[in-house]
Amino acid sequence: MTKPILRDNDIDLSPLLSWNVVILGYGNQGRPQALNLRDSGITVKIGARPESHKRDQALSDGFDVLSIPAALSWGDVVMLLLPDEVMADVYEKALAPHLRAGQYLGFGHGLAIHAGWIQPSQDLNVFLVAPKAQGRGVRNKYLMGTGVPGLFAVHQDPSGDTQAVALAYAKAIGSGRVGVMPTTFAEETVCDLFSEQAVLCGGLTSLIKTAFETLVEAGFSHEVAYFECLYEVKLIADLLHEKGINGMRQAISSTALYGDISRGERVIDGHVRENMRRVLADIVSGRFSDAMRQEFAQGKPEIHQALLRDEHHLIERTHRDLHERLKF
Repeated sequence: MTKPILRDNDIDLSPLLSWNVVILGYGNQGRPQALNLRDSGITVKIGARPESHKRDQALSDGFDVLSIPAALSWGDVVMLLLPDEVMADVYEKALAPHLRAGQYLGFGHGLAIHAGWIQPSQDLNVFLVAPKAQGRGVRNKYLMGTGVPGLFAVHQDPSGDTQAVALAYAKAIGSGRVGVMPTTFAEETVCDLFSEQAVLCGGLTSLIKTAFETLVEAGFSHEVAYFECLYEVKLIADLLHEKGINGMRQAISSTALYGDISRGERVIDGHVRENMRRVLADIVSGRFSDAMRQEFAQGKPEIHQALLRDEHHLIERTHRDLHERLKF
């Protein structure tokens, strides 16, 4: 069934106008969302841990910054936008003792709830608003008078109006200008994690590095291989974003088009599809979230090792060198 799309004219902002909104986590999403909320007429304050290095940024942006207990006492709507790896610990130690019945607890991503890392009290209203862009895009699009699409969901609704609050929040950060669609915590989490692993991050970076290495191993220069395998990705991504797959195909050369339709499925073949199914199965079963939580608990050794390894990869060295020499 086709999902309905709700826009500003369909959404009442008033449920949020009567509440105090607290943002916890003044980072990639927290800062842009806080700024957009304030510009939309919402009363916003920032809650911060004593060790937070974002406190000065929030103060310089003109926000009142409160301790987490004070913020929870003041706020009616609490938006939890902390990194996944610290969210559950902060919730258990700093939030749970101070949250009160009837408050609205919002999330920008469903993982902590879906994985069971956080299990809110049944007297809390729990919702999700997930703008489909990085924080920079959320803010920049808002300032341009538009927005980025968003998803919303309700996990618990003891007060009976949690959906209205979630939709008002989505409108206040600008997503209603483009469109907001309903989802569930499970759907948002699984699809988001899968897209990150199979396409947007894991799949794309592995594809780029493997293609680059294939050209260099065949004797071609790393500079030209870099241009063909990494630099031009943005050009194609922009076409895909604007025109879709067939629209992109109409904008490229006939040689590129024939290469697309005749060779693409030889690269992304049945073996790759089966690997994607296994990646998805790990997400659905919880194996991925369990492994990720263990990685976090151990101090992220696998992540640090991978970042260090790729920092010295020839494609990264080429990237830095060409950016410096060509000033693009």
